[in-house]
Amino acid sequence: MKNDPLTGILTGVLALSALVSVGFFYSYVKDTREMRSLNSQVYLINSRRAAVTSLANDVMEYSKRNPAIDPILEAAGLKPRAAATSGKPATK
Repeated sequence: MKNDPLTGILTGVLALSALVSVGFFYSYVKDTREMRSLNSQVYLINSRRAAVTSLANDVMEYSKRNPAIDPILEAAGLKPRAAATSGKPATK
């Protein structure tokens, strides 16, 4: 029997296809691990954001009963600075 060149070519194509498939599989596994890691970080960030928002809302409610905390809130940027209550208009 003679060696058919088509058989060799097809075997080479099969081997190349298998190597490419292994590369794609490795890439998929690596990206899936990274996605899971990033998803857990997103969950933690969202949890912290909700906690900070809740704390900010509670502090704003507290400031309605105890205005002594207003300078701290103004420094943190949670509450706008109180305008001067003098009757004089601002001059330039």
